[in-house]
Amino acid sequence: MRKSKKKGKSHSTRPVKTEADKWVKYSPNEIESLVVELARKGLGPSMIGIRLRDQYGIPSVKELTGKSISYILKEKNLLPTLPEDLQNMMQRAQKIRNHLEAHPKDVFSKRGLMLLESRIYRLVKYYKREGILPADWKYSATLFTPK
Repeated sequence: MRKSKKKGKSHSTRPVKTEADKWVKYSPNEIESLVVELARKGLGPSMIGIRLRDQYGIPSVKELTGKSISYILKEKNLLPTLPEDLQNMMQRAQKIRNHLEAHPKDVFSKRGLMLLESRIYRLVKYYKREGILPADWKYSATLFTPK
């Protein structure tokens, strides 16, 4: 069971680097144009990073361009209105709600939905504080409809 606000230690950590890899064959301008092209195809920032890593051999956009994928998208006005992690949590909450309509006695899913929605509220509070979401934005179960 996942406990709230606790962080694990089992993740991998990238090595500290001071310069970009020399074997990458793309210039910073080419990388930025790839990011914009993939965003126009409808990919989110994390999927763009995965696609650049797996198909183009670009290990880190930030090391090579000096800008993050989100910053590049923000410069080109292609950044989604909702942050990607918040949108994914809202989609998961909607799936659990649909499950609970079919299975109303599933108390474990009810508990999971409560924990997930509390994480959503905390994340919304953070994004409002950082100015990413407008101060009057509110999360509502009826507000979000999945794709």
